[in-house]
Amino acid sequence: MPADAARLRRALAEQISEKARTTDPAWLAAVEAVPREVFLGTDFYRPSGSTWEPVNRSRVGEDEWLRLAYSDTTWVTQVDGIDAGDATGPLAGRPTSSSTLPSLVVRTLEVAEIQNGHKVLEVGTGTGYSTAILCHRLGDANVTSIEYDPRLAETAADRLNSIGYSPTLVTGDGLQGYSEGGEYDAVVATCAVRHIPRPWLWQIRDGGSITTTLSGWMLASGLIRLTVDDSGTATGRFTGDTVSYMLARPHERPPRPVFHRLPGRARPSRVDPALLEEWTGHFVAQLAAPSAEFWISGDTDVVLADVATGSQAWTETDRDGWTVHQHGPLRLWDQVEEALVTWQRVGAPDQSAFGMTATDETQTVWLHDPDGPNWSLPA
Repeated sequence: MPADAARLRRALAEQISEKARTTDPAWLAAVEAVPREVFLGTDFYRPSGSTWEPVNRSRVGEDEWLRLAYSDTTWVTQVDGIDAGDATGPLAGRPTSSSTLPSLVVRTLEVAEIQNGHKVLEVGTGTGYSTAILCHRLGDANVTSIEYDPRLAETAADRLNSIGYSPTLVTGDGLQGYSEGGEYDAVVATCAVRHIPRPWLWQIRDGGSITTTLSGWMLASGLIRLTVDDSGTATGRFTGDTVSYMLARPHERPPRPVFHRLPGRARPSRVDPALLEEWTGHFVAQLAAPSAEFWISGDTDVVLADVATGSQAWTETDRDGWTVHQHGPLRLWDQVEEALVTWQRVGAPDQSAFGMTATDETQTVWLHDPDGPNWSLPA
């Protein structure tokens, strides 16, 4: 049977209603109405081993293309700034833009608690699909979307206009917000940030909200909705969802340093390095060492490396447990270990036990309540 786009959209909406725990039928109606294939254009990448393989619409055929478009999958559209349509073959590199899986788009908007009549600033237009979802629900006049990449912004505008949507579209640094459109009822970011940009706090009305994923150079991530009070202080709790978005480009990691086992101090570790491979353990480690990158390397368990200072830590497992080696002015494992021990001491709860407070001066993530254990963000 030939693929039918309307039928596939209905099936996707039904799938999302279960997967994203969606209770607001308006978002499901938007999924049924917005043609996602328009925003994929003619090319995207899919993972192929350690590379990204370009997929072309004409080569796979229209039926298969529609089935791919309406699968609840993130399709990468740009790798290291190279659009899929410009790739001559598989690429190795970091994804720099994508069409986010629709269930995550809907889940993020549901967490944001957006209602009819709300005025929303979307940070990260990307392909324009999530912008169209917002426009269908709120109307063009209530949607402002800002995109960092000029080429992506132009393409998204063309695609939105082609199906009748005309929100306010801005090309620029979304971390600066867009004051000409404020005050907003909500800021929703389709990219992750290392800290809450101060302009977002300034452009939200009293009682408005900021919904974003907080991430960092270890690429741990947590989805959070913050409410801004009349003093400009934003507070909220993480949802506990195991979801992530790409880091905003101004917050991206520096190039990963070349790892050499440099001489340093060795000692037994008090915690299992495998904790860094758990969702919340990874997040806690990032809070403790926000300027460090993390990866697995060869026969080591984990590697932490700080670009600014050259500090590093690496662990290895033997029959007696775990040994950590540390080099440089920062004792990275000491920082991470102390945070993990603190987290374990209160029962190692999931991410929903964490919250955040952001002001003009300071930003902290705390465990259980603002007076509990807390970690400062690199704001």
